[in-house]
Amino acid sequence: MASPRAAARQPSTLSDALRERYKRDAARAAAEMIEDGMRVGLGTGTTVAHLLPAIAERGLANLRCAATSPATERAAMALGLKLVDLDELGGVDVAIDGADQIDPAAWLVKGGGGALTREKIVAAAARVFVVIASEDKAVTELAPPVPLELIRFGVRCTLATLEQAALRDLVESPDGGLIADYLGAVGDPRELSARLSATPGVIEHGLFAPEMVSVILIAGEGGVQRREGGKPLS
Repeated sequence: MASPRAAARQPSTLSDALRERYKRDAARAAAEMIEDGMRVGLGTGTTVAHLLPAIAERGLANLRCAATSPATERAAMALGLKLVDLDELGGVDVAIDGADQIDPAAWLVKGGGGALTREKIVAAAARVFVVIASEDKAVTELAPPVPLELIRFGVRCTLATLEQAALRDLVESPDGGLIADYLGAVGDPRELSARLSATPGVIEHGLFAPEMVSVILIAGEGGVQRREGGKPLS
């Protein structure tokens, strides 16, 4: 089986410094969408690492936040943000997270950091789901790898059913599931999404449908571009 990253799309030509600048720009634009008193879902990953200080700098005293990973929770608490269990919040006004790939129809590949199940739960619980990214994450069509969370029991059987998938070495989700990557062609993302969801042993996959997404903020040399998803801003 090939390495999970061997089948990935071509790497970005952006320099690391420029990519981080664009992530920061997108994160700051998203932070401006937050109003005091909101319940805020915080994603996981390198772009969210720029979001957390951008939120903290706004000095909104009455925010309550739910984090999608222990790493995000620790970083948010260190910045003075108030963290609350998602069930205690009873829902989210706005959730903000990054993406590994974004296609023109607002389909996403997410979960490269292994928190895809929690990220999808929080996105689904949010009234508004905002995606932030640097311009290199915008693609003409989705490509492998697509992250998966798998149950431990019978994992080799699950991988055999999927045929084109491989476990990541020593990587677990925040809830102890095994993280793998689907390496086959994506094709129609809705069809693949349905097939992955129907495979016994798959807890969740990293394909996020447009109807989950409200706004996409993509930062590049020309500033921050705003795209609309399929989830209404209401």
